[in-house]
Amino acid sequence: MASVYQINRGVNQPVMFKGLKAQYIWYLGGGLVILLISFAILYIYGVNMFVCLGIIFTSGGVLFKRVYSMSRKYGEYGLMKKIGKRQVPKLIKNNSRKIFIR
Repeated sequence: MASVYQINRGVNQPVMFKGLKAQYIWYLGGGLVILLISFAILYIYGVNMFVCLGIIFTSGGVLFKRVYSMSRKYGEYGLMKKIGKRQVPKLIKNNSRKIFIR
């Protein structure tokens, strides 16, 4: 007998949106919120609107380019692995033999 329920075939797949994987979606969203707040601050300070738009569009383009390139380069977990690898010490110095004697 055939089942009337659809099977979700995307189980254990990374979350993707327009080519962005996993945490990069949040990075792009946070960057866009920061750009929106920056535009508001610049406009309130009296900077010309076209200058504000130029700054924001340029920054937005750089943001999109960087986030998409990181998503392609590192993938779902690669950036977290890179950050974790930097936190591992290169060597551990021990000037005492007390640990080994006891």
